[in-house]
Amino acid sequence: MFEENAVLHALCSRRSVRHYDSHKPVEREKLEAVLTAGQYAPTGRNAMSTKFVVVQNQTLLHQLSKWNASIMGVDSNPFYGAPVAILVLADSKVHTWVEDGSLAIGAMLDAAYAVGLGSCWIHRAREMFDSADGKALLAQWHIPECYRGVGFCILGYASDKLPNAVPRKKDQIIWLD
Repeated sequence: MFEENAVLHALCSRRSVRHYDSHKPVEREKLEAVLTAGQYAPTGRNAMSTKFVVVQNQTLLHQLSKWNASIMGVDSNPFYGAPVAILVLADSKVHTWVEDGSLAIGAMLDAAYAVGLGSCWIHRAREMFDSADGKALLAQWHIPECYRGVGFCILGYASDKLPNAVPRKKDQIIWLD
């Protein structure tokens, strides 16, 4: 069934990419397709509480990645050299802000796969943008302080073959008849 249905096949075939060809830029139309999928993700009461900050400037990407790594307590690059990072923020005055932002990232991950891009969800955006430095950046970008970080969706072309799926756990689904 999954092989016959393009959507189900994509949902079950997508993998997180952690190695990118940093020299191959992402085409604007593919980036717009991914962002559109994020915009159309479900939100509580159709509040559309999400905002998307597209970062392609390599200097800013490096700064954000280094900051993210410091929160994680590592020296590695948590953005894995991806040429694009989309910061997903959501309005914390909306009671479903975390869910709204999470669904947007999930939709963007799937859309990236559909247009031939690699992607990965990167955490710690909340810690970054709840800080004084993060709030200052939001103000600089003219984003109200009520917006909080949900995560980053990094994008680019995979430099390695995607790994095979790990078998799913047998006890994940419980049927109540």
